[in-house]
Amino acid sequence: MGRNLYILAASLTLFALISCGLAYTNIAEQPGSPGDASLWRTMGLVLLVIALAVALAGILSSLFEQAERRSDEARRRKRS
Repeated sequence: MGRNLYILAASLTLFALISCGLAYTNIAEQPGSPGDASLWRTMGLVLLVIALAVALAGILSSLFEQAERRSDEARRRKRS
């Protein structure tokens, strides 16, 4: 589960970087281009915040899985 969250966070970070990159190039100001530069910056910032939250969830998920594994191993050692 943690690995999937890391992949999702990396994808969202990539899209955030692309959005911020579009805001600082002339592509956002060309005729027929969607939105203006402030919209691209806002979308990039929102995607980055979501990516950070997903990465935190991935870290916590990995930590809880590791703690659960170690407690199971300790329980098995106590039984034998």
